[in-house]
Amino acid sequence: MAQKSVKLREGETFITLGILLKITGVIDTGGQAKYFLSENTVLVNGEEENRRGRKLYHGDQIQVRNMSFLID
Repeated sequence: MAQKSVKLREGETFITLGILLKITGVIDTGGQAKYFLSENTVLVNGEEENRRGRKLYHGDQIQVRNMSFLID
């Protein structure tokens, strides 16, 4: 599984899991995040996560379906 890097914008210290799912194309709209997380396993730093508002910081690793992301 290849790991893709997701860069924080300048001045940002975190992004939310819901935004990450949207900007990476896992979901089409932010409104789909709650349903997607209730139906799919998403791991943040190896632990299952289902909160769309979970803050993701530099160095966090996210695994969803057959994709892996690193917050950079």
